[in-house]
Amino acid sequence: MKKTLSIIALSVIGFGFVSCKKENKENQEKLLTERPEIHRNGPADSAGAAAATPETAAPAPVSNQPLTTIALSESNFDFGKVKKGDKVQHVYEITNTGSNPLVISEVKPGCGCTVPDFTKEPIMPGKKGKITLHFDSTNFDGNVNKYADVFANVEKAPIKLTFTANIQP
Repeated sequence: MKKTLSIIALSVIGFGFVSCKKENKENQEKLLTERPEIHRNGPADSAGAAAATPETAAPAPVSNQPLTTIALSESNFDFGKVKKGDKVQHVYEITNTGSNPLVISEVKPGCGCTVPDFTKEPIMPGKKGKITLHFDSTNFDGNVNKYADVFANVEKAPIKLTFTANIQP
C-alpha cells in the first residue's frame, strides 16, 4: 500500500513539473509573439556553451521605452596576456544614434568572474554612455572567452559584448 501511494505521489509531482514547463514554454511563446523585441536568438557564447533554451533562460528584461538605435565603439576586446590573479577592466563606449533616449536596463555577465558597470541614466540622442566589464582572472588558465548581454531599448536586444584573455601563470 505504501509503495502504491509513493508511486502515485511521485507521478503527481512529475506531472506537475511537466505541466509547469509546458505552461512556461507557452507563456514565453506568447510573449515572443506579442513582444518580438524581447526575442533572444543570440549565438552561443564564445567559450562554447550552448545558448540558453526557452525552458532555462531567464526572461529578458523588457523596457517599455520607445526603441532607439546605437553604435558601439567595439563589441569585442582582447586583453592579451594577463597574469593569473590580475583584475582587469575594459570600457565599451555606446552612442545613441537614434531619436529617443537610450535606456540600458541591465547588463548580465556570462559568469561570476565578470562584473558590469554601466551608465544608469538615459543616454540622450547623439550622446555617449559607457559599459565597463571588470574581469577577475584568478580561477583561469590559458585562453578564455567571456561575454555580457546588454539589455536596452533597442530592436535587437540583448547586445552581446565579448572579451578574450590569455591567462599566464
